[in-house]
Amino acid sequence: MKPSLQLKLTQHLALTPQLALSIKLLQLSTLDLEHELEKYLRENPLLERDEMYAQTDVAPGGGSGDEATSPPTVDERTEQSFSDEENWPVDEAAHFSSSGSFDDEDSDYQDVQAATVSLREHLLWQLGLMTLPDRDRVLVRCLVDALDDDGYLTQSLDELVDTMPAELGIELEELQIALNHLQHFDPTGVGARSAQECLLLQLEALPVDRTRTLAADIVRHCLDQLASHDFVKLKKHTGCDDDALRAAHLLICSLNPRPGAQFASSDTRYVTPDVVVRKLRGQWSVSVNSDAFPRLRINSLYAQILSRQRGSGLAVHLQEARWLIRNVQQRFDTILR
Repeated sequence: MKPSLQLKLTQHLALTPQLALSIKLLQLSTLDLEHELEKYLRENPLLERDEMYAQTDVAPGGGSGDEATSPPTVDERTEQSFSDEENWPVDEAAHFSSSGSFDDEDSDYQDVQAATVSLREHLLWQLGLMTLPDRDRVLVRCLVDALDDDGYLTQSLDELVDTMPAELGIELEELQIALNHLQHFDPTGVGARSAQECLLLQLEALPVDRTRTLAADIVRHCLDQLASHDFVKLKKHTGCDDDALRAAHLLICSLNPRPGAQFASSDTRYVTPDVVVRKLRGQWSVSVNSDAFPRLRINSLYAQILSRQRGSGLAVHLQEARWLIRNVQQRFDTILR
């Protein structure tokens, strides 16, 4: 067989880098998209967030959207506020509650999280109010640093003594005294080495009465029976009647086995929707969630430098930045279809 050349015409689909990026961004959730954009922002010096974006209604699609307007001046805002106040209905104040919130089903509420104090900061603040020798103060601080998020001391005192510098000559009795100081701090029960000790510390802080004494006896000797709700054995051990046992049980249930948990950081993460669907005057309206729409732009300084220097190595980053901004816009255009 003689070798020969053959021409063959075929068609196949090839994904360009821009199309591949567009498909990738379209499949991402809002949270994943934010993480992906953070990666691009770190890697591409020409890409940055548009913090001065002042457009109130995000309108993906470009040309047909409302143009961004410059923010009003102080005089304009003042004049507008008085103008709006004059147009308020007389009964408009009825929609406001005593707490200052607006009672309206269509209102959008913003969750504002107050700055919280950590357990360590709370305990060290109390330590600063006490008059203690410097050596005891240092030992209490060491115990505070050894607490877990629930306020428990998970290491034994012997282990803590071994971890301290030998030249300090820390004795076990000194650390026990420091622990006694710590266990009198707020919240009550902090510095406990077990759930049983935590509950007993809280009971000891209460006024002495029959119910407290019975509850302490149950926690000290019958905690397993209490956990399994074996009230028959509890009555047999304590020799109390049903009413006394019920009162002691309620008292124990009111205690907090995790005293430090109230200071733990608990940032609530909410799902951010890509679009918002509202029913207005009987008609359903779909709009892009402005909080989910990333505001990106190309750094103007780098763009000016590239315009004067042809063939710069940053030209690739400039093209990638343009692709990313265009594909993010295309993502929301596709979602609205």
